[in-house]
Amino acid sequence: MRYVSTRGEAPPLGFEDTLLAGLAADGGLYVPEAWPSLSPAEWRALRCLPYADLAARLLAPFVGEAFDRAALLRLCREAWQGFGHPAIAPLVQLDHRLFALELFHGPTLAFKDLALQLLGRMFDAVLARRGARITIVGATSGDTGSAAIEACRDRARIDIVILHPKGRTSAIQRRQMTTVLAPNVGNVAVEGTFDDCQDLVKAMFADRRFREEMRLAAVNSINWARVAAQIPYYAHAALALGAPDRAVAFAVPTGNFGNVLAAWAARRMGLPVHSLILGANRNDILARFISANDMSIRAVEPSLSPSMDIQVSSNFERLLFELLDRDAAATASVMARFRAEGRMPVPDAAWRRATALFRAAAVDDEATLAEIARLNRAGYLADPHTAIGVAAARAHMPADADIPVIVAATAHPAKFPDAVARATGRRPALPARLADLETLPEQYVVLPNDLAAVEGFVRRHALKEAA
Repeated sequence: MRYVSTRGEAPPLGFEDTLLAGLAADGGLYVPEAWPSLSPAEWRALRCLPYADLAARLLAPFVGEAFDRAALLRLCREAWQGFGHPAIAPLVQLDHRLFALELFHGPTLAFKDLALQLLGRMFDAVLARRGARITIVGATSGDTGSAAIEACRDRARIDIVILHPKGRTSAIQRRQMTTVLAPNVGNVAVEGTFDDCQDLVKAMFADRRFREEMRLAAVNSINWARVAAQIPYYAHAALALGAPDRAVAFAVPTGNFGNVLAAWAARRMGLPVHSLILGANRNDILARFISANDMSIRAVEPSLSPSMDIQVSSNFERLLFELLDRDAAATASVMARFRAEGRMPVPDAAWRRATALFRAAAVDDEATLAEIARLNRAGYLADPHTAIGVAAARAHMPADADIPVIVAATAHPAKFPDAVARATGRRPALPARLADLETLPEQYVVLPNDLAAVEGFVRRHALKEAA
């Protein structure tokens, strides 16, 4: 398997180099040169496999020769062995055709653990083979940072620095990052928004001299391996509900578009997916795009679902590339105008192709609280992001009553106790393994939204650990 940039000016890479590169040298995102596809018989053969075995089968075409089947299976089994539920990603029925796919049973209680616990091990294996060391830089709106830190802490060949927007994550999300005092971990609170943090990360990768000096790598979903490692849980859920002999729909609360892109990739591989339903909060750029071809940047507004407080959805570029029939020059032109003008000029034909599959709903804070309360009365406790996914699913249930809708339950309710308590009167407790989180000492620096300041911190951190 080879990977090409969505902007067409970077050389194709194999899986190992794509894993380590993250962002392409031309500023684009790597995508598979060709999509693997499974026949209905091949999908049926995957039914009832343990989660790790299913994941290894589906990821094998993407990793190519980087890991043989035995090594890939071992990494998958190791990645999820410590999860808090034996099914890894269990399905919970909410009503007769609505299901929650619980993706929060990993060490940091969010869906990012499913991919990053595997990526940390892949990084280790590749770096050991090469005798190399890397510096991971990442931006987080809340959950990616803690999952990345947990996956990379204390690894001898990895330094990691995570940027989060100061005051714009939940206290639990922040503490899951800043209480990890491993020497290879650095945390930066940026005086700005998540989009500012994400722009700083992209600027560091675009600074070729700095990128090469620090041997930068990425764990955000700009890294293709992150997206690939999320495909298995969609397949796992669909197969459990009758695929490939029955179509399903997925409802995904999303800000950066990476999680729903993995569902799209599963469909591209032959999984029968009727529709993909996007749940947005008041930062509704993706919902505006689906409803009216309006992808225009507005100010980021804080909400009860901070992991979705995003206006620039990085992974949308990968879908755009496909909607434009893989025309890299056209993709680069659209992205350049988006950055210059603050509005993405998606051709009407490409937009109509998107709306044939995607649905979207924007759910404000009041409606989010109402959905949490509604689910609680029915016996299910949900975090704000999951509640948005459920509300979006209710708004766009397929007309065919035989099609179940699977909602990505992306975070444990205890990560957002204030919002859950407002809606239900119940303050959810953290699992026992995290019970002391709110009393642990924190360690992080506050920096302005300034590239030189952030690069200086990354350089000092990485060189200190290398020494």
